[in-house]
Amino acid sequence: MRAEQRLDVIRRSVVREMAALGRRFRVEEQVVRGPGSTAVAVREHRDPGSAPHLDLGYVLRLGDGEGPVVWDCVSGLGRTEEQRLENGVRMWRTTTAGAVVELLERRGVHGDVFPPGVPAGVPEWHSVQGPAAVFGFRSEPLSAWVEGNHLLPALAAEVLPHLGAHSLHGVRVFFGGREGDEVAEVRVDGEPAPAASAALRALGWPRGQHLAWARCFLLLTRDPDALRDAEAAPTATPSVPAPPAGARTRSQSPAPMALLRRLL
Repeated sequence: MRAEQRLDVIRRSVVREMAALGRRFRVEEQVVRGPGSTAVAVREHRDPGSAPHLDLGYVLRLGDGEGPVVWDCVSGLGRTEEQRLENGVRMWRTTTAGAVVELLERRGVHGDVFPPGVPAGVPEWHSVQGPAAVFGFRSEPLSAWVEGNHLLPALAAEVLPHLGAHSLHGVRVFFGGREGDEVAEVRVDGEPAPAASAALRALGWPRGQHLAWARCFLLLTRDPDALRDAEAAPTATPSVPAPPAGARTRSQSPAPMALLRRLL
């Protein structure tokens, strides 16, 4: 499959997956445009010796060079190249896009929102926790652990030093595998956070004899109201955002990962 064909599959998948979140997006040049000033930018990269990954950026102020962009890197499983691309976008929609939509809506439908200071949150920051995606074989023990544990407070001491002056930060958490072959990775604004990854590895999530992984995405913002008009604001001249340089809220949820998604 040629590069342009692959990008076409990715963009069409973004349109389809965003429709599952109640958003009407359309392909327009190098971005996938959404309502108001929102869009999704798409990049694909191949690291030597690893599977292709997709860089998807949820743009919240299209045309504003200083506007927030929530970047995430994702890959998908499948028998064919097209299936891998589609499943990668679906994973992104479940975890990352779900968290962004919940930040915009704050209805408790696509994630959980926590103000500063509550047990599931962190000091000085409002946090949004999107659904967790657990996938693999015999993943029930890992699913149960994810449902019963809040990850952000456990990782806050290592994550907070990575937060700069930006109004919005994204934290991607990925962990799992099997005993003796575990992976634990935390990325803040798309960049690896080694100390946070080590803290994640030290947590007591179950290691078994079968391959199973969990992925979730969290947003941190000081001002949860700053982007409430993003989907209604007048659009500006489209521009592809650069890679990252660096209300009412629900005070508690019935479970840490109330919107857990199991994917095989």
